Amino acid sequence: MIDAYEEPGTPDRRGGWRYLWWLVRRQPGRSVAGALLGSTWMVLLAATPYLMAKAIDEGLEPGDWGALTWWCCALFAVGSFNAWLSIMRHRTMTRVRMDAYFRTVKVIVGQAVRLGAALSRRTGAGEVVTIGVSDVQTIASALTVVGPGVGAVVAYLTIAAILVSVSAVLAAVILLGIPLIVLLVGPFLTRLQGTETEYRELQGVLTARIADLAGGLRVLNGLGGKSLVADAFHRDSQRLRAQGYRVGAVTSWVQALGIGLPTLFLAVVTWLAARLAAQGTITVGELVAVYGYVAVLIGPVAFWVECGYQLSRGVVAARRVVRFLELEPMEDRGTRDAPAEPSVLHDPDSGVRVLPGRLTALVCASPADATAVVDRLGRYAPSTATWGGVPLDEIRLAQIREHILVADHEADLFAGNLREMITPFRGAGNCATSHNELAAAIHAAAADDIAQSLPTGLDSPIDAQARNLSGGQRQRVRLARALQANPAVLLAVEPTSALDAHTEARVANRLHSFREGRTTVITTTSPLMLDQADTVHYLVDGKLAASGTHQQLLTTEPGYRELVARDAEVMK
Repeated sequence: MIDAYEEPGTPDRRGGWRYLWWLVRRQPGRSVAGALLGSTWMVLLAATPYLMAKAIDEGLEPGDWGALTWWCCALFAVGSFNAWLSIMRHRTMTRVRMDAYFRTVKVIVGQAVRLGAALSRRTGAGEVVTIGVSDVQTIASALTVVGPGVGAVVAYLTIAAILVSVSAVLAAVILLGIPLIVLLVGPFLTRLQGTETEYRELQGVLTARIADLAGGLRVLNGLGGKSLVADAFHRDSQRLRAQGYRVGAVTSWVQALGIGLPTLFLAVVTWLAARLAAQGTITVGELVAVYGYVAVLIGPVAFWVECGYQLSRGVVAARRVVRFLELEPMEDRGTRDAPAEPSVLHDPDSGVRVLPGRLTALVCASPADATAVVDRLGRYAPSTATWGGVPLDEIRLAQIREHILVADHEADLFAGNLREMITPFRGAGNCATSHNELAAAIHAAAADDIAQSLPTGLDSPIDAQARNLSGGQRQRVRLARALQANPAVLLAVEPTSALDAHTEARVANRLHSFREGRTTVITTTSPLMLDQADTVHYLVDGKLAASGTHQQLLTTEPGYRELVARDAEVMK
């Protein structure tokens, strides 16, 4: 099985079938062993009716107790050996499935890490969760075909060859009848792929809805929007349930035919064999053997149908994995170095110019428009933005990430103690390491009281996404983390949107002094924050409408005054 630190290899991304075959090729020895064990196990199942026929014809019917004892001992020995083979087959196939499971998980995690910040912009959280929780298990189950699936084919051919020596008529019936059963089930498997694909898509949508609900339930309660989201969730869940019924309807037909048709086939062959025995064409022992052979064949046929069902679902899941693996991170074609001195950031799309060493605020009635400007300035979206007159696309992405930090107010918070949560990974900026620098960042974010209220201060454990903190506390922790990174350029999206007026006033006063001499951009409509900004850019429909100080814009721009006044009323 794949080692935790072993490279999973380069997956075949040319389609679902090729991805499944790649998983088989990554473990050739184990796959061959599973096929051999499965084949031998199923062939020896057919040996049981053969040995029983010999015991009847050569021992019981003529009264030869020595021959009867010999064949009974042989039957016991073969049965015992086959029981051991069954254990080894199951153990081997479990390893095959586990290898496929963990290899796929490693491939998905590796791709998520490779996409980095582009992940949330390329696909939804629900899609990733559905792939990681459900699809990997479905893909692993599909590899069952490697063992019992191959064994079913070998057992079918072996029994057909044995029956030729008993009766050509019976052999012909079996050779033609089993493929006919598979052909009858085939159309249902094709239909299953279509319904299963749609079901997986709807499942991803609903999973994303659940994630949004879990993350923003408090906010929804405060805004009175819980009923609207609940209605949307109800509609999505009803659509998923209806599609689940469609999948269940097809699945029920597949499983019913997989059991019913082989049983009916057994009855037909047994009736035909009984007529041949009554006519004296075959012996009584051969009649018993034929019944046993056909009874054994029910297993391979059921395996075929089950493997077809698992493969249909596995291909659907593999296609979703391949689609995720085909996502590409943000292209880095930059060859130039970042400006050596503080320089102007310019976004031609909006007209915004950010002067170095100043606190600049972006104000817009639509938060999405202001966020789009930040994404372009931080090179998280295609743009013609420049830094010091040099297009951002021409600067090496690693250097942009080192000097420009985009601090999203919904950025992930990983589990650990508070100190680890605030101290970022090395990347943007120069991460402070001293206790004094860390304390200064926490103070600037007005997060002192958070550490003081916890049992062991900065060493207190915090849940993933800081779920044991309030919304305002989480936002201040995120801001403290961004400030502690000490980037040359900080682009903060709504850094105080969840704070009360008193706390926000403290953050506004401290942020300006803490970032003095370094370039800082915030998106906000809060008058408390805007009053501390050196420059305010007022945007209308994503375009620069006016620039100046907060007081100047209040006097000259009615739209700005109305927008900021509305925000002030909300704060009251």
